[in-house]
Amino acid sequence: MEFRHTPVLLNEVIENLNIRPDGTYIDGTLGGAGHSHEIATRLTAGGRLIGIDQDKDAVMAATKRLSGLADKVTIIRSNYENIPEIAKELGIEGVDGILLDLGVSSYQLDNPERGFSYNTDEPLDMRMDQDAAVSARTIVNTYSEEELTRILRDYGEEKFAARIAGAIVKKRQEKPLETTGELVKIIRACVPMKMQEKFGNPCKRTFQAIRIACNRELEVLEDSIDGLIDLLNPGGRLCIITFHSLEDRICKNAFRRNENPCICPPQFPVCVCGRKSKGRVITKKAILPSEEELAFNKRSASAKLRVFEKA
Repeated sequence: MEFRHTPVLLNEVIENLNIRPDGTYIDGTLGGAGHSHEIATRLTAGGRLIGIDQDKDAVMAATKRLSGLADKVTIIRSNYENIPEIAKELGIEGVDGILLDLGVSSYQLDNPERGFSYNTDEPLDMRMDQDAAVSARTIVNTYSEEELTRILRDYGEEKFAARIAGAIVKKRQEKPLETTGELVKIIRACVPMKMQEKFGNPCKRTFQAIRIACNRELEVLEDSIDGLIDLLNPGGRLCIITFHSLEDRICKNAFRRNENPCICPPQFPVCVCGRKSKGRVITKKAILPSEEELAFNKRSASAKLRVFEKA
């Protein structure tokens, strides 16, 4: 299956990266190289783009797409949480821009081998890194009922988390769950029909939660932002595209904390904690897709872009 992924908020990302032709940029979620291709074409011989992705299919597809720009591009298979170490290994002390697009690609959603979709019956997988030890199958078949409930409640904001988790544990006692179709049947049986009619497919929240847990998505994001800001050169920008409220909240809070890190009590006349601002939040409100983009790419509907500029 061909790797395809329509880059969301493409024009907005390019505008907010403030690309310098001789600058150094990192795309930490390379995907099909939609964003990276546009960045690389704006670089001169002195510019450099580092493309990183943990999905080996994405790396192969991006390498092919960016082959004509190979003199400006370095592609590495890894998780973006390793960006500071990767930069050090490449002898890069600072960069002028970093992009993270945290969405699941169309390829990952539509490829029946990857197990991300609840619309077809596929093997339970959901790993963005195909070599990772933990898959969705691992989670639903080995995690305790309490842990499953926590994952569905905290990562999926699922009202029926306890009911679904209990049903998963009961079903797996008969035999291990192997496919997305089996999981879909359990979810649909646990969510009242009136809720399904009012809010649509009830599987979205549970699948999102299991995918987040499988790939450690929120943990990696929360642990990475400060280090990515530290890697920026003065005036460099970190652009992050999120697709659900949990990710967006992490970005918003981290950006605010880096803009105003002071922990002194409000009544103190001057700051004594010594914490200095690392820069400023460019996007006081998240940038959303335009009506034109929504018309041709429905999967961009939940996308939000937030931008931080290093002082």
